[in-house]
Amino acid sequence: MIDFQNASYIKLGRIDYAEVAGQIDPLLIEGEQGYLAFKGMRDYIVFTSKRIIAVNVQGITGKKKDFTSLPYVKVQAFSLETAGTFDLDAELELWFSGLGKVKFEFKGNTDVAYINKLIAHHVL
Repeated sequence: MIDFQNASYIKLGRIDYAEVAGQIDPLLIEGEQGYLAFKGMRDYIVFTSKRIIAVNVQGITGKKKDFTSLPYVKVQAFSLETAGTFDLDAELELWFSGLGKVKFEFKGNTDVAYINKLIAHHVL
């Protein structure tokens, strides 16, 4: 299984979609649009109207990238955990048919209610 989990000290933080649009927009199909982007140290994920695109930046220079598409239509279940007093990160777990569980960890200030609505809108 592909490991999308970040190191325990590196959480995904929200960035402006415009920062990655140049790399993501050529991958989008007609009618698809990017909504949200979150970045760790080098890797990032983008929520679009059709899927989540996970980008694994590879190599010393970072020119090589692996783009993994996780379509919403393959999501069978999802779980969202908010940040707490002592556990400062939020977590999104999605179960995909044919792939299994994928987990993303976000910084505590992430608007998880919006992510929940976005996922639910496309999955339910």
